[in-house]
Amino acid sequence: MADVMRDTFARTMHEVGVADPDLLVLVGDISHFALQPFAQACPGRFYNVGILEPTIVSMSAGLASLGLHTVTHTIAPFLIERSLEQIKLDFCYQGIGGTLITVGSAFDYATLGCSHHCYDDISLLRGLPNTEIVYPASPVEFTRLFADTYRNGRLTYFRLPKETHGVDFAEADIVLGKGLRVRPGSDVTLAACGPQLRTALAAADRLAARGIAAEVLYFPTLKPFDGELLAASVARTRRLVCIEEHVEFGGLGDVALRAARHVAGLKSDFLFIPDAFQRGYGTYEEHCRALGFTPENLAARAAALCADTAGESA
Repeated sequence: MADVMRDTFARTMHEVGVADPDLLVLVGDISHFALQPFAQACPGRFYNVGILEPTIVSMSAGLASLGLHTVTHTIAPFLIERSLEQIKLDFCYQGIGGTLITVGSAFDYATLGCSHHCYDDISLLRGLPNTEIVYPASPVEFTRLFADTYRNGRLTYFRLPKETHGVDFAEADIVLGKGLRVRPGSDVTLAACGPQLRTALAAADRLAARGIAAEVLYFPTLKPFDGELLAASVARTRRLVCIEEHVEFGGLGDVALRAARHVAGLKSDFLFIPDAFQRGYGTYEEHCRALGFTPENLAARAAALCADTAGESA
């Protein structure tokens, strides 16, 4: 199965690297073959440092301090969780810009177990100053948002999922810090990020069959977050359900609820990765089913809010 997002990342590195001699890519023993076009076209600017993730981050920050733009790439648990101190001190504390790009967030590496899972990366980076968090789940989102954030003086984190949501957005609609209204509705707001947009749209179809008009919002940028779009939607619907492949705290649900805190009488519900290690071994799809990331469950939760039989007041 093709890894669309990783391939898009590798192709973009080649295109940008040919145009900008100051782009360097440092990896942790990953994506060697995908990045070969960049390595061959840009000799001396591709470094496979190995399984030394904190060292990779420190090297990247040091090179970036010289005026270069570094892209640091490996698996999410190793780049974010293992190397958080280096990200904090070597990039953020120094006010140095750069790009962090991961694969393997949430349970994308489902069959490799909890050592290769990463449920909390967004929350870990959200609290660090001078950071941006981007969660693109289609090629056009990555290419547009990489261009928007390239050499902007901030440390931008790209969380690349294995799955895509399958929606074709126009390039002009993708803007850093802006969400998208993918489907209008008046009864309940479904807010999604990453590949779970696909689940939200399928749930909206199920709700429509029951006479419930669900508005579907999608957020490819989580920091900065488009709180205005979210607040305007729930001011009309008074009901909100968020779905995300992340823990409860510091992700989409957290910032969405904060954005909607002034909406009186808001009913809300959230689908997220629970506060437990996902010890069951299986495929990505099996993990989604086990956690309730399904159109059936999302539609049922939203319908319950519309019937005022579930949810909590914000």
